[in-house]
Amino acid sequence: MDDEWYAAGSRKGRAREHDVPVTLQQNDAVSLVRLEGAIGIDCAAELRELLVQELQSGMAVRVSLESASGLDVTAVQLLWAAAREAKRVGVEFGFEGRAAETVWSALANAGINEFPVPA
Repeated sequence: MDDEWYAAGSRKGRAREHDVPVTLQQNDAVSLVRLEGAIGIDCAAELRELLVQELQSGMAVRVSLESASGLDVTAVQLLWAAAREAKRVGVEFGFEGRAAETVWSALANAGINEFPVPA
């Protein structure tokens, strides 16, 4: 399936030139945001910018948590806000792949019991 993904301009790869654990891939209908490693406050601005940009595109947005080893409260809040905004504007939003137990624990510890269902 990876061969179906293509870069939209220079947006494939790292969200910024420095080492941010957030990448973006797109095909004709879906934006896939991949989170890698520990996702926290140090990459919050880039993650927020990317989520806002992709939600404004009107394309379906999938977030892969498969390579994420953990989420801090900032990352959880950003994902929660993105899910709510997607619902508000009618954009499909969900998760892809199997996330580590530590990631789902972070969501549960934040009191998020009904997070968007994986795609």
